[in-house]
Amino acid sequence: MYIEKVNTFLAQKYPEEPPKACVRSFGCQQNSNDGEKIKGLLSVMGYSFTDDTDNADIVIFNTCAVRENAELKIFGIVGEMKHLKKRKPDVLIGICGCMVQQEHIVEKIRRTYKQVDFVFGTFAMHKLPEILYKALTERTFIVDTAEYGITENICEKIVRDCTYKAGVQIMYGCNNFCTYCIVPYVRGRERSRKSDEIIAEIKGLVADGVKEIMLLGQNVNSYGRGLDEDIDFSRLLRKINGIDGDFRIRFMSSHPKDAGRELIDAILECEKVCKHLHLPVQSGSDRVLSAMNRGYTSAQYREIVDYARSKKTDFSFSTDIIVGFPNETREEFEETLELLEYVKFDSVFSFIYSKRNGTKAALIEDGVDYPEKAERMNILLKKQREIAVERYSSFIGREMLVLIDGPSATEGKVTGKSDEFIIVEVDGDSSLAGEYVKVRIIGAHNWALIGNIIN
Repeated sequence: MYIEKVNTFLAQKYPEEPPKACVRSFGCQQNSNDGEKIKGLLSVMGYSFTDDTDNADIVIFNTCAVRENAELKIFGIVGEMKHLKKRKPDVLIGICGCMVQQEHIVEKIRRTYKQVDFVFGTFAMHKLPEILYKALTERTFIVDTAEYGITENICEKIVRDCTYKAGVQIMYGCNNFCTYCIVPYVRGRERSRKSDEIIAEIKGLVADGVKEIMLLGQNVNSYGRGLDEDIDFSRLLRKINGIDGDFRIRFMSSHPKDAGRELIDAILECEKVCKHLHLPVQSGSDRVLSAMNRGYTSAQYREIVDYARSKKTDFSFSTDIIVGFPNETREEFEETLELLEYVKFDSVFSFIYSKRNGTKAALIEDGVDYPEKAERMNILLKKQREIAVERYSSFIGREMLVLIDGPSATEGKVTGKSDEFIIVEVDGDSSLAGEYVKVRIIGAHNWALIGNIIN
């Protein structure tokens, strides 16, 4: 009903050409997927799109709350929007996503950022047509951060940012409550989509020429719990692998406490599933892992790695690491360095601990100062650079299939990712984007492999 109302209103207000929308998503790939769904809703309501906020008639910021820096960045950008609002009073400015699912953030926006017209949380995306209609007609500040049921069928149309890669949400929310993490509070409890809905969506994407499917969830290993069907994540992988077509399958994120041999076996036995596992370890210290409420030990993590590499010696692992969790000692940090040396990760996403209001870790009085944490971060980054060069050098001389993404920072070159999720740089131009190319590896940096395309 509200979709038609917005359509009618916009057709009258903009009779010559459709109004333009700018949607900017921050944070994880799930947020990017949400941004594509928001664009789908805006499209059916009559909007076209622009990447330039100055040319937009509506601007929506789809936000992240995982770290403080992400929130500060958003506030900085939104603060600049007061100039756009002054120049174009009719422009609508909205903020949505994880950040605004926190009550104190909404109050800050209400009190300080008067240029913002509407706010909606992670559960209210399906309410956007109603929110937008009220914003267009009533011109009052609108907030909807209520928790609704699962709403994955938000819009039949999704405006994808990429034609050859697509994210597919298989589940929502998280039940883990790691002590440092705000996600369970802003994304809610775990809810899985029915497998036939997921299969149908992927079949449609493959028919449209999509070559890489990324399965998305806060903890994909929890998939299937609570569904009225006998399925788990490993069986879902096998079902997707059985879909006809030339495409490959990735997924994130995977929680170590739920990543067992069945998952590794499914990855190795399904020819379309990439032989790579992003498995966030966060710390190599058992004391810190317990304080984080992670539910596994360093030894149990190593067992997963050992099993995978006993089956395939060059099985690829990447991970997330938090440096400077409250009261982490130097010795505990060194245990993390030992884990890096043991696993030899292909890549590491590392962050200095960021206090999140509302989490249990935020209540811990921290005896480690920031300069010490920053020094540890530099040590970890140096160690990982050394490991990456060693690891990547082992690929020299091999042939790899690479899906090209686009231009490299190096002129005359393009980059893509291998099956192992390693960046590969080759000679070429943007016409190669979206194509699989066979590459022979001739060199290695600490961030990428260098190769030549094999004709």
